[in-house]
Amino acid sequence: MGKSRNQNNVIITGTTGMVGEGVLIRCLNSTEIDSVLVINRKPCGYTHPKLKEIIHLDFFNFAPIEAELSGYNACFFCLGITSVGADDDTYYKMTYTLTMHIAETLSKLNKDMTFCYVSGGGTNADGRLKWQKVKGKTENDLMKLPFEQVFNFRPGFIKPIKEQRYAHKFYKYINWMFPIGRAISPNGFCTMTELGDAMINTLSHNNERRVLEGKDIIALATEPA
Repeated sequence: MGKSRNQNNVIITGTTGMVGEGVLIRCLNSTEIDSVLVINRKPCGYTHPKLKEIIHLDFFNFAPIEAELSGYNACFFCLGITSVGADDDTYYKMTYTLTMHIAETLSKLNKDMTFCYVSGGGTNADGRLKWQKVKGKTENDLMKLPFEQVFNFRPGFIKPIKEQRYAHKFYKYINWMFPIGRAISPNGFCTMTELGDAMINTLSHNNERRVLEGKDIIALATEPA
């Protein structure tokens, strides 16, 4: 059974990237979200009555901004780098170390928080590839933190929202593939709208720790409020 909340105050990271921007758009448009805090190294370029932005350069040290991070009941963590071209140490630091520092800080400050982590399709702590193992370890260790809820999202191909500014340019050339891919492999294809709405809908759940593959994301996005 779902639970009611008086307010849904959300922190979003990575809003200068495609996934974070898409989640931000869905949150700003949602009547279920009351306020949004975004934390970036540079301005995201969005303004809205319920949006606040903190510019903070060192994501490995959130101590200077801790006083501004209390009173939130969700974090939608959309920050990350690709493993392509990154050496092992850099990828581990930017994927595991950075994520865990932020998550540990937020779990200490907000005991009732839901933490949604954008991982990726194919993540596997026992996988063959380095990125699979690093993201899998990140997922597993997030589950151990004292959050009220943790959801690890594993999207594959994501179709961006039309008005997004930070979607990769190549998407406009390959979006025609989406309906074909969805029909052949629905677990590997979701829309940015579905991903954002699924995150928002986690807030009507209670005390869960789950890994969400593509089909799970789609189902959660269409779940009745």
